[in-house]
Amino acid sequence: MNKRITLFCGHYGSGKTNIAVNYALALRKQYDRVAIADLDIVNPYFRTKDSSEDLAKAGIELICSPYAGSNVDFPALPQEIYQITDDKDLRVVIDVGGDDRGALALGRLAPAIWEERDFEMLAVVNRFRPLTPDAASAVEVLSEIRAASGLPFTGIVNNSNLGEETTAEDVLSSVRYAEEIENVTGLPLVMTCVKYDLLPALESKIDNLFPLVLQEKPTTFSAKTGNS
Repeated sequence: MNKRITLFCGHYGSGKTNIAVNYALALRKQYDRVAIADLDIVNPYFRTKDSSEDLAKAGIELICSPYAGSNVDFPALPQEIYQITDDKDLRVVIDVGGDDRGALALGRLAPAIWEERDFEMLAVVNRFRPLTPDAASAVEVLSEIRAASGLPFTGIVNNSNLGEETTAEDVLSSVRYAEEIENVTGLPLVMTCVKYDLLPALESKIDNLFPLVLQEKPTTFSAKTGNS
């Protein structure tokens, strides 16, 4: 993938925020100017703001709600959001809100992103989320996000996991699920995400693995309920 803008969308708890942070850090090794934009104004559990120190150390700009990291849960986006489409020298990773309601936040940016035609819109799927346990239900969620966002998906990211409790067998068992989604939608499966410590056990068994360092979770959040 070599597009200027990369968007990660998916169901609540699919893990898109953690992927977006890791992907931005990986991009920073290749490009001088990288930003990550948190448009997830719906989900209160995981926010890119939680990784602000790591992002700052890597020289990655963070674009997020002025209320992120506070106890004010108000659906507001910063004025800097327009830097995403206006600054053509900036590589941008976008964490889009969960489901179709979160994807509505893309509304003010979608026309300019589409006009530029330099984006990847990736559907993050997680077999272990309650509402997306099979390909049919996952495809239904993605259809709703597609309609709300105003942008077409260009690929699939398999991020089937149980947080820190994920085993290599869990990831292996999810490959067929992701391939079924690939077959139904016609979208390519661009990568399968895996905890960094599971990489040695899986790198010879699954193509296009993307290792993740898991974002630190708020203390009140359980891996059993998701890790978005």
